[in-house]
Amino acid sequence: MDAVSASPVEHIGNQPDINRLTRAKIATRCAFFIAGFGLACWAPLVPFARERMGLSDVELGNILLFLGIGSVIGMPTAGALVRHMGSAFVTLLGALGIMLALPILATTANHVVLAVTLLLFGASIGAVDVGANIHGTEVQAHAKQPLMSGFHGFYSIGGLIGSCTITLALAINLGSVLAASIGSFIVLIALLLSVRRFLPAERKAGSQPLFVMPHGIVVLIGIMALITFLVEGAALDWGAILLTETREITKDYAGIGYSAFAIAMTAARLVSDGLVVRIGNRAMLAFSSFVTTVGVAIIAIGPDAWETICGFLIAGAGAANLVPVLFTFAATQKMMPGGHAIAAVSTLGYLGVFLGPSVIGHMSSLITLPTSFGVLAALMLVVLMFSLVAPLGNRLEGSEATH
Repeated sequence: MDAVSASPVEHIGNQPDINRLTRAKIATRCAFFIAGFGLACWAPLVPFARERMGLSDVELGNILLFLGIGSVIGMPTAGALVRHMGSAFVTLLGALGIMLALPILATTANHVVLAVTLLLFGASIGAVDVGANIHGTEVQAHAKQPLMSGFHGFYSIGGLIGSCTITLALAINLGSVLAASIGSFIVLIALLLSVRRFLPAERKAGSQPLFVMPHGIVVLIGIMALITFLVEGAALDWGAILLTETREITKDYAGIGYSAFAIAMTAARLVSDGLVVRIGNRAMLAFSSFVTTVGVAIIAIGPDAWETICGFLIAGAGAANLVPVLFTFAATQKMMPGGHAIAAVSTLGYLGVFLGPSVIGHMSSLITLPTSFGVLAALMLVVLMFSLVAPLGNRLEGSEATH
């Protein structure tokens, strides 16, 4: 792996200090929580921003693009900064950006301020996400056991808690400003719990370039991540519409599909590290790809609502471990520095999140929405094929991860 990833071993020694490793695990979980929580806090605030500023659908869509642009800028930048300043510094900067942005997003009535704040917010989310993933792969390598699924489980937990917290605050009429401030305060608590617990990083500013163009197997891993995130984005943005328009579910229960997807994903991530130990990363990637394909296919062809909801449940359980395993492969490949590889995979993956809803929308206008989910199932078969034939490695790279 890269110099930053390797350096904690030198600080800790050949036999990593158990207490320091335990503290590092806590830091990683908090960092993943911050990323998931922060992003989820924004979703319930979107209708308030739209109403406050009188935005049309087109205007809202154009402004929301700045969130994606910020993330795409922030992720590779964060990957470079981690190598020179360490994961703790990057996570601190990102968390502070989230804390600053949330109250502004809840109050501003200026189009330019909203766009700039979304740019900052997206970059901050991206920075925390990359910092958490790089540090998580370091901790996993030192622990010499799979941990990434559990770490990503805290991203999902953060998302669920963030959405519920802001929604509840709004439901009891606390107002969007106070709700956003509560979100910032919770981010602060998680930051205080984590920032002094990160593994120490040796900074070698002149040893590696700031940016490395992704190439080789990293591009392939990034494409697999993009497809996976595309499925997740489709479930989030189009699941409710699919259920109401083609499965005759009322709007009051339209969110049940994504809820099933998210709950299954969270639960599967929290219990899957032990399974990775037994079957290995490649087998987990292939198995998860297959299960996700089956789930998305059921969503596409399920004749009634309950079968479709079961499809969301299966797809969520399958997709749970795709991203953690892909980041593990990105960290342990030997074609480019691990930190840059994780940043590249994150960037490509999030393109699926931000571009996916638009792609699905255009596809559904040409074919149908269920058929569009069928296309996603076919794309997941591509991930399954790559998981079986691509030179990804077959197990957790322990000592080999540092090079």
